[in-house]
Amino acid sequence: MNIVLFRDSQVRVMENTVTNTEKYFGQFCSLLAAYTRKTAGLRDKADQLVKQLIDFANTEHPELRATMRNFAEDLAKVQDYRQAQIERLETKVVNPLKLYGTQIKQTRAEIKKFKRVRNNEIKQLEKLEKLRQKSPSDRQMIAETSMQRASVDASRTTHQLEETVDAFQKQKLKDLQKIFSDFITIEMVFHAKAVEVYSSAFQALDNYDLERDLEDFRAKMRGVHGRYDARPLTDTTPSAAVPWFLPVQSDQSTMQSQRRDEEANEDDSAKEDPVEDLKGQSRDSIDRMRIFQVEK
Repeated sequence: MNIVLFRDSQVRVMENTVTNTEKYFGQFCSLLAAYTRKTAGLRDKADQLVKQLIDFANTEHPELRATMRNFAEDLAKVQDYRQAQIERLETKVVNPLKLYGTQIKQTRAEIKKFKRVRNNEIKQLEKLEKLRQKSPSDRQMIAETSMQRASVDASRTTHQLEETVDAFQKQKLKDLQKIFSDFITIEMVFHAKAVEVYSSAFQALDNYDLERDLEDFRAKMRGVHGRYDARPLTDTTPSAAVPWFLPVQSDQSTMQSQRRDEEANEDDSAKEDPVEDLKGQSRDSIDRMRIFQVEK
């Protein structure tokens, strides 16, 4: 009976090992598969960003256009490395974890087989104990023979199961070490390549000549305004008296100009013939001149 209890203890240890492996390896597989899908989603969003950067660059001035295109190309190169990262994660991390489902099923089948043999051994042992109390010696001998046979089968099955579970545990530890070593290696390779490309992208952005691009923009803006200022906004036929670009004179300044012209004309008229000067006098002045001549 002590042997049976010992074997029961062995089975519990083996079952716990397989159960824990099934639980945690299944969780590892689900989480790393989700991690891989999220990485693929990040790659897709980065590809969209690259497209938008190129579209934006095509609308800008040459200096910024070249800088943004170089930045987009570096970002696209990082996504190529990310695609390689995704493929390696699926091949070296996720798929090996998926295969553990089959191995766990096989190990559980071995444990169930051992349980059947152990149950048979327990039955034979119980039967032998009953015969020792009630049956004659010949039946007791038959029961002891059956018991020995069942015990031998149980011992052989136990040994086989120990080897199976031991190999399962050894393989599990090796696979666990390799899977997560591959995971870290894949991540380090990707990030090392990404840092190299990101450094190039940062350098391209740092070398961007903002002032030159701003000068181009200002020159373009001035050129547009100059074309509009070079043409009159009102009449297209300029006046001969007042050019379109001079301010219009007020009524007061116009009257002052007329007074100056009249004074200048009077000075010139004083030097001319008196008869011509009379033409500018009023009708009363002419009448007074006639009266003066009659009296004389």
